[in-house]
Amino acid sequence: MYKIIVTPALAGIIVLALSLGACAEQARLPAEAGFGPQPTLPPPNRTLIPTVKVAPAKGWPAGVAPTAPAGLTVNAFASGLDHPRWMHVLPNGDVLVAETNKPPSKNDGFSIKAWLTKLVMNRAGAGVPSANRITLLRDADGDGVAETRSAFLEGLNSPFGMALVGNNLYVANTDAVLRFPYKTGETKLAGPGVKIADLPAGPINHHWTKDLIARRDGKRLYATAGSNSNVGENGIENEVNRAAVLEIDLASGNLRLFASGLRNPNGLAWQPQSGALWVAVNERDELGSDLVPDYMTSVKDGGFYGWPYSYFGSHVDERVKPQRPDLVAKALVPDYALGNHTASLGLVFYEGNLLPKRYAGGAFVGQHGSWNRNPRSGYKVIFVPFKNGNPAGPPEDFLSGFLSADGDALGRPVGVTVDRAGALLVADDVGNIVWRVAPAAKK
Repeated sequence: MYKIIVTPALAGIIVLALSLGACAEQARLPAEAGFGPQPTLPPPNRTLIPTVKVAPAKGWPAGVAPTAPAGLTVNAFASGLDHPRWMHVLPNGDVLVAETNKPPSKNDGFSIKAWLTKLVMNRAGAGVPSANRITLLRDADGDGVAETRSAFLEGLNSPFGMALVGNNLYVANTDAVLRFPYKTGETKLAGPGVKIADLPAGPINHHWTKDLIARRDGKRLYATAGSNSNVGENGIENEVNRAAVLEIDLASGNLRLFASGLRNPNGLAWQPQSGALWVAVNERDELGSDLVPDYMTSVKDGGFYGWPYSYFGSHVDERVKPQRPDLVAKALVPDYALGNHTASLGLVFYEGNLLPKRYAGGAFVGQHGSWNRNPRSGYKVIFVPFKNGNPAGPPEDFLSGFLSADGDALGRPVGVTVDRAGALLVADDVGNIVWRVAPAAKK
């Protein structure tokens, strides 16, 4: 039996060859066809080798920053971070940043697909080890730059979502929700935390990120849990409480399935006009560059959104065996498509007063960027206007320039949030920066 030794140089050649060989398939529709309440959904275009078009992670050259709309300016709120992915703003203005990545694999099985996926993700900047840390950033003088940073919580397990309820901070590790006592102004929390509820993890743990948000009355938490596969190929028995939004009762610790069929839900947010819970969802891959659009949608208690059996309502995915026409028949249609393979992760509704009034009540979406589309999509932050609690127009580029003219990823936006002053903060896990977007100073 021969042993193949894969050197870094050989790995690069393999990824490059696959990228070139897998890019013959390309989008036939313009990018805007995959946006809005009624995206265009052509027949699937499956290929022997999935489309792979990776934007190599390079980082930002000195003095270069993303581009915002006229009248707004962009600066680094904090730089030199370690793979910042998600944020939470505390009432006193301190900003918590989860410096995190996927946990080490516990699955001893080997597959060519998993190996190649790892090579592709490393090329995209997603292969760094997790710092397993939440860092506190403080801008004491209000100039839009954090002067101090503190290791707020360490020794976590791929942390992601955070929520403050009263004097308790809740953190979603990849496998559990923990509770920590918190006092305003603290820069470091001690102790291991108290486990409130287990979250689905296990040896596969394909989509590891778990976001977290508190209900406005503080009685319940909602957590996201992505699927353990692309379309159920690892067995439906490994998808229990996955591809879902879960509800946790804080009084009892009981966890229940709130909504399901959401392949990889990430950003949770309350829509300020309707009061509804919304989530950003990454849809399935390997059906061609024109399928399937990622989306954001209001989340209905007991709602089923199709995965893995169908997408956007009754569009059946024939790869899934056995089929479930009974579930397809009740699949809800998502509210708003966010483009094919854009990897839309971050979601926040704007309730501040600093940005122009046209942004009030609308949604900012952090699009991490595609690997399974030719040409590339995402790699920016977009804005979707809302009216009366519903999307009310086409998306607009809000923060762009993350891709260079050569197709390299200077940065990749992930989480988005609003600071106490009303500026938009964007976590960039390739640039290792938190960007801040605010009105330009008047001269």
